Amino acid sequence: MSLFEVPGWSVGAAPVASQSKKRKRPSKKEKEVDEVDEAQMIKAAQKNIEKLMQSLGTTSDALDVEDEPKPSKKKRTGKEKKEKEAAAEPEKVRGTERDGKKSREQKAEGKGKQAEKVSKAEFLAEIPEEKAAPTQKKQKAKQKEKQQAKHADTAAVDPVASSSAEAPTHPASPKARNTEQPKPKKSNKPNNAEKPQGLTPLQANMKKSLDGARFRLINETLYKTDSAKAHELMRSDPAVFADYHTGFRHQVESWPTNPVSHYISTLSSYPKKTVIADLGCGDAALARALVPKGMSVLSFDLVSDSAYVIEADTCDRVPLPGSERPLEESADDASDEHVGEGQVVDVVVCALSLMGTNWPGCIREAWRILKAGGELKVAEVASRFTSVDEFTSFVCSFGFTLTSKDDRNTHFTLFEFEKASRKLKSEKEWKKLMARGAILKPCEYKRR
Repeated sequence: MSLFEVPGWSVGAAPVASQSKKRKRPSKKEKEVDEVDEAQMIKAAQKNIEKLMQSLGTTSDALDVEDEPKPSKKKRTGKEKKEKEAAAEPEKVRGTERDGKKSREQKAEGKGKQAEKVSKAEFLAEIPEEKAAPTQKKQKAKQKEKQQAKHADTAAVDPVASSSAEAPTHPASPKARNTEQPKPKKSNKPNNAEKPQGLTPLQANMKKSLDGARFRLINETLYKTDSAKAHELMRSDPAVFADYHTGFRHQVESWPTNPVSHYISTLSSYPKKTVIADLGCGDAALARALVPKGMSVLSFDLVSDSAYVIEADTCDRVPLPGSERPLEESADDASDEHVGEGQVVDVVVCALSLMGTNWPGCIREAWRILKAGGELKVAEVASRFTSVDEFTSFVCSFGFTLTSKDDRNTHFTLFEFEKASRKLKSEKEWKKLMARGAILKPCEYKRR
């Protein structure tokens, strides 16, 4: 009878016997067969060893097993003994060589260990406990042990080299170590001073752009305000003056020519007694070039450098002698022309310095300090002129005559005037002249 019935399926009554997963124990017969096989293998191995040892010149007596009886020794004749000894002589020589090599290796190992112990003891004795920290002692001892172990290994491999290094190597004394490897002296300077960090190309370009933007802002401010306000600005923040001239020097590098360089070469041929006044001198490049040649250059600007530059508002008053009218004035002198008195300057230079809304005051001061027949040299940006003729006639109305004009340069126009005599002007006339500063346009920059 089946366990259960399903339509179309049939299962036998007796279930299928499953094989047990337990490991069967070997029977006695199998054990006996295995033991016999092992015994035979051992005997065969012993025979092979005996044959091998006989070929090497050794007897098989040392390899006899306790279970087997010792073979009886046969008496040998004199001839057999001599033949056996002759055959064994080369093997003895080789054996003695092997024994000698082993003894040398053992001696080298012993010496290496002795050197290691001595060097470790001496090394630890030399280090003072107060100076060396525990962690430093351990690290140095480990490094020394590694070095001595390497030395022992090389000595064991190469006995000849080890014989030459029999004497233990002692570590250098503290004084010797100090002389061999001098420690760098600590400086009191900060790290930033020792290792100055330069700007990357990107940072340098960004800084250059910012400096250029600051220069343009200051330059435009100076053109659109009067000299008094610009003077106050420079006094309150002297860094403005430095930043302006730093940007100015960078801008000059892109110009085809520099007007100051032109005036340096021109004035170098003048007599050494010539007195030159540089109004709006900036960093006094003209004086720095001509004074070493023995010429007299008086430099004026809104900020002094305590060396070449004298602080002054050149559009208001230049601190030099000279008058606009004669000292002894009479009624008839009002209609007469004159050149003033007390002047000491031979040449006045205005190189890109007619700035501010009251720049005509600089032309008035140039006439006052110049000797009769003195020269006024003006260099100005070409884009500032609404009309060059109008500008020249305006300057001549202050008491000058135009001697030359050079507009060959695309960036600048150079003018040379000569001081002439003039009639006295009333305060109303001066006010009208001073109000015509719009003849020169201010330098303006496009907003970016």
